[in-house]
Amino acid sequence: MSPSITIIGAGLGGLVLARVLHVHGIDATVYEADPSESARTQGGQLDIHEHDGQVALEAAGLTAQFRAIVHEGGEATRVLRPDGGVLLDEPDDGHGARPEVLRGDLRRTLLDSLPADTVRWGHKVTSVRALGDGRHEIDFANGSTAVSDVLVGADGSWSKVRPLLSDAAPSYVGTVFVETYLHDVDDRHPDAARAVGEGAMFALTPGKGISVHREAGNVLHTYVQLNRSADWVAAIDFDDADSARATIAAEFDGWAPELTALITDGESAPVPRKIFTLPNDHRWDRTPGITLLGDAAHLMPPSGDGANLAMFDGAELGRAIADHPGDVDAALAVYEESMFARSSTMAVEAHETLDLCLGDTSPFGLIDLITGVAAGERAAR
Repeated sequence: MSPSITIIGAGLGGLVLARVLHVHGIDATVYEADPSESARTQGGQLDIHEHDGQVALEAAGLTAQFRAIVHEGGEATRVLRPDGGVLLDEPDDGHGARPEVLRGDLRRTLLDSLPADTVRWGHKVTSVRALGDGRHEIDFANGSTAVSDVLVGADGSWSKVRPLLSDAAPSYVGTVFVETYLHDVDDRHPDAARAVGEGAMFALTPGKGISVHREAGNVLHTYVQLNRSADWVAAIDFDDADSARATIAAEFDGWAPELTALITDGESAPVPRKIFTLPNDHRWDRTPGITLLGDAAHLMPPSGDGANLAMFDGAELGRAIADHPGDVDAALAVYEESMFARSSTMAVEAHETLDLCLGDTSPFGLIDLITGVAAGERAAR
């Protein structure tokens, strides 16, 4: 009899795992807190990397479907000075290794590839406990319970599954991203649209900056980045959108109006997203019948790798389970050994990337990263 595989969280990593298992003829059940697929927006645009995200989608048998939702032109990159002057302008030549897609479109592609009863919506985990012999019981806020032979925590930064494996808790890195949107930008916000260009735009200085993606549908998706304390963030009344916009915009006094308009003209309420991290070398002892993937396993600052790593985790775990029929714990051991090494390396790089964006060398460190200039070459100049 095949073991029951329970996945907590219907994010990209959990869904890739379910899909790869399905490809190999292995059933799994995904429990998701959201009441439905459309209960909330799924975030912005993602660049899907050749060496991990695209590999995961190939393992899931979804390469053609992925290519069909790529945002053409989305790999264009600009870096601007605070006065709007151009420091870097790289067009999308159509041959890049990191095509851009909307997270929601990619999630929908994964959901459509699974049997309709795979995801159980409206199941928010309240507690998890070990029953022995690798089995676990999960309690949900709706009063139901489930028992798993194999439990996978794909439930993000504040995972309910992680405490069964690790005492580590996310810590604030001292940076907040404030998210906002502009719509119909070429007609309604032409100056901001021209400043951003066709892909991504970064206007960064030490300690603060504005990063934007032009998304499909003539949308500008902005993250205002600030190195500020948790107390500073808490003091802003984000329930009063106009007041919050004014407070955030004041941090960019003197910047070009086409850049500050990305804040002041925002057409959605600004949302603060404090950046948290787990230790770079986060790991746990092998424990029967349970593991983690994605942010639940290796939360790190955003650097373009988080979603890609989560999907790769899901694909690698799915393949390991398929390659070890009848010995799930051997599969989990193989998966975790490679995942720990992979994620610790990427976590270090993620912190370095955040420093390139907002540290002392900003924005020139980021420009060198984009253009492939090595640290040694920078030092020699």
